Amino acid sequence: MSDLISECMEVDDDFEAIQSLYLERGWTDGLPIAPPTLERVEAMLAATPLSPQDIIGEIPPNWGSATVEKLAVNAVMAGCRPEYLPVVIAAVEAMCDEVFNLYAIQATTHPCAPLIIVNGPVCDDLGLHGGSGAFGPGWQPNATIGRTVRLVQLNVGGAYPGVGDMSTQGAPSKYTYCVAENEEANPWEPLHIERGFRADQSTVTVLAGEPPHNINDHSGSTAEDILTIISGAISITGANNAYTGGETLLALGPEHAATIAGDGFGKREIREWLHRNARIPLERYTHETMMERFQKIPDGPVPMVVDPDLLMIIVLGGPGKHSSWVPTFGGSTHSATREIRRVE
Repeated sequence: MSDLISECMEVDDDFEAIQSLYLERGWTDGLPIAPPTLERVEAMLAATPLSPQDIIGEIPPNWGSATVEKLAVNAVMAGCRPEYLPVVIAAVEAMCDEVFNLYAIQATTHPCAPLIIVNGPVCDDLGLHGGSGAFGPGWQPNATIGRTVRLVQLNVGGAYPGVGDMSTQGAPSKYTYCVAENEEANPWEPLHIERGFRADQSTVTVLAGEPPHNINDHSGSTAEDILTIISGAISITGANNAYTGGETLLALGPEHAATIAGDGFGKREIREWLHRNARIPLERYTHETMMERFQKIPDGPVPMVVDPDLLMIIVLGGPGKHSSWVPTFGGSTHSATREIRRVE
């Protein structure tokens, strides 16, 4: 038994009293929690081969040590099943990658949150959802894995709104932000294979994203039709990427993806087309903004896809001619991917 578990606090077995205690101590996201009893935490820990005191990473801004045990406690609180814990561990490990720049993401006034994208066989095994309504409610693995990661940011990292987390308005994605890619509907390679993993491996990718911006195109019958609408939808001056570049995510709905692929476009062709065509006219910027945000005043339209390699593309969702774009914190962050390791 670990040191932390051996120091369990005793409280009355009363739902309202437990909820009040956790709210008063600032240990929740404002929603009710499942009490992390000794039995529940131990059952959660049994789902990983790691030691409870293994440190997965240090979570800013308080730089708390994210031990496996602390992740398990927060996973219980969020409503996770034990078999979800390896996904949480991989997500936290990815978030702590230096390229992700978690300190800045936690403390910024920007409304970004770690978007967790899961790939591989684990999605079917656990019921992670990438079909209709994938960004929305109704899917226990998506909801509770994403919520656990946020509770870890709060309880281990100290990123409380207005204290460690200085986001001006926040975002609903700061409650939970987790999807599985719809690999079955993907006419191209899924994200984890693009990143060098095998099809039989499962991975988590984290991206510092805003909430998804819908792209509606019910009329386009060719790849260029759809990409023309996408280029207009993503070419906006309000996004950090309009000034600092960096990665963004294009989540194509299966119907849009099928039409684009049917015209012979692969992901490389999509990226290069949007690099050439998704551009913001200079008149959409103010002179003051350009002076403040650009090292050198551009002499022509500003590309939203500065580097084609920095546009991440996945397939997500169900029937319907909708896609979405996820702007990010910008050029000071980069996505990170980790393999999910489960108990054999």
